[in-house]
Parts: sequence; C-alpha cells; structure tokens
Amino acid sequence: MHPNSAFRPRQDDLAELLVREIGFAAIFAATPDGPRVAHAPVLLSDDARSLQFHLARGNALTRHIDGASALAVVQGPDAYVSASWYADADQVPTWNYVAIEMEGTASKLDDAALIAQLDTLSAEHEARAGANPPWTRDKMNPALFSKLTGAITGFEMRITAWRPTVKLSQNKSAGERERVIKGVEATGHGALAQLMRHLGGDREGA
Repeated sequence: MHPNSAFRPRQDDLAELLVREIGFAAIFAATPDGPRVAHAPVLLSDDARSLQFHLARGNALTRHIDGASALAVVQGPDAYVSASWYADADQVPTWNYVAIEMEGTASKLDDAALIAQLDTLSAEHEARAGANPPWTRDKMNPALFSKLTGAITGFEMRITAWRPTVKLSQNKSAGERERVIKGVEATGHGALAQLMRHLGGDREGA
C-alpha cells in the first residue's frame, strides 16, 4: 500500500464503510502450488474484527486456506491522473485509487454458519437491488439449494491488521485537486471524482 500517510483515511470508520459498501474482495494466500487469489463477496462483522466469504470447492485456494494466513483486498474506484491537468508544470502522472487491505487467519465455517452467511448476503444485496419481494432461499427447491451449497465452502478470516489507502490527491492544493477532479470526470471516472470531492480534502481539517 502507499507509504504516504496523507493517503490514510482520517475518519476511523471509513475503511469499514468502504468494505461494507463495496462488498467484494480479492482473497490472497500462499499454497503449495504457489500464491493464489480468489474473488468473492464478503461480509464484515458488526465489530469489524472478522470477514466472511465463501469459495467454490474447486477453487485453488479452498483446500489450502483453512488455518492459513490470508490477505483480503477490497478495491474501489481508480483512474489515471495526467500531469497535464496540473497548473504546476513540475508534476508527473500518477494514479488515484481506493484500496483496503485486511490481513488475518482464515478458518472453515460449518454448514449452518455458511447458510447464515448466504442468507445475510442475499438479504443485504436484495435490499440494495430494491427487489420487491426480495429473493430468499425459501423460493427454491430445498434439495437443489442443498446441492448448490454443497459445492461451496464458507470461511471466516479474523482480522489482525487493516491497511487502507484512499489516494485522492490529498497531497495537492484545493485548486489542483479540482483540476484533477475535472480531468477524471472527463475521462469517464465519475465515481472516483465524487469520492475526491467528498474525501479529497480529508487532511485540510486535520
């Protein structure tokens, strides 16, 4: 992650909020076959001390990650920043981005905890989707649901370290940030521009 402390969020709960809002992560771990990564929806616990996810049984990580040290990375919007957008000529291009790293030890969940995870995930995202009525597993044939859940394995990672980076030109003046925002918007990265407007001045009130 970026070593510049200017890109560490000042708000204590911002990293947690971003993980909950994005809800999808890359899970990395070492295996006997080399480093591997899986991509999965995630659930952060209410106390932000654990992260749950599930993987297909055939995934390259599934048979190795129980009890292993893992790294989960949640990524937000990102975009190239052209040096030509700055008023100051002595600048170089860079990249603005949002990324949250969480490190910890993963452990396998039992069937009941896996189903609870799936129920919570679907309830949260059905609410976001505005489905009316929302989908629930009660709509499925129970035997088919059981067959499908048998093809996945649930895990929980106890988080021992958070490493968030919210790189939104906080190290630039307000005027330069506004120029970058306009450039980012013009290249089609509206979500990043919105974050820059709301969070890019994070350090000014510190």
